[in-house]
Amino acid sequence: MDLHTLQAQQRLLVRQKVTMMVNRYVVCLENPDGSEGPMVAFAEQKRMTLKEQVTLYTDESRSQVLAAFKARNVIDLGSGYDVFDGAGRPIGLFRKDFGQSLLRSTWHLDQPGLPTVTGQERSMLVSVLRRFVDSLSWLPYHFDFGEVFSVVKKWGLRDRYVVDIRDPRIDRRLVIAMAVALDALQSR
Repeated sequence: MDLHTLQAQQRLLVRQKVTMMVNRYVVCLENPDGSEGPMVAFAEQKRMTLKEQVTLYTDESRSQVLAAFKARNVIDLGSGYDVFDGAGRPIGLFRKDFGQSLLRSTWHLDQPGLPTVTGQERSMLVSVLRRFVDSLSWLPYHFDFGEVFSVVKKWGLRDRYVVDIRDPRIDRRLVIAMAVALDALQSR
């Protein structure tokens, strides 16, 4: 899918593929019936690495990079993640607000030319339950990034998300990176 077509999308579906050594994510368009449509991105995150890095490819062949994000530091207590396009040019960054995230996860997302967008878990109750009752860590969580976009985790055995994008100016590659990061990095 070309970038112009991707940029016109208002809803994306993200699904985690469970494997032993690598977290994999499939990002698709949504069909009119709500099912997964064509794939727009495929991501891999190696587990147990010192410096977090996730590459987003255009498909499972991994032949073309769509974008990537990489931690600025080994310890990521608010240091941030730079997001690059397929050619390695910066397209934005995101960072976790460590202080605010103690009770309710909070992220800040920056794209050049746009104001910083803050995303926070929608429900304080779910946030607190997930943190303090281990047996409830499976509860779905929802993030609202102001009027720009939202990421909603669906109920089910697999991690699945619906990403609704309301601001046409936000780079969809940056939104996809943030959506994947919410699953891949949330427990850190």
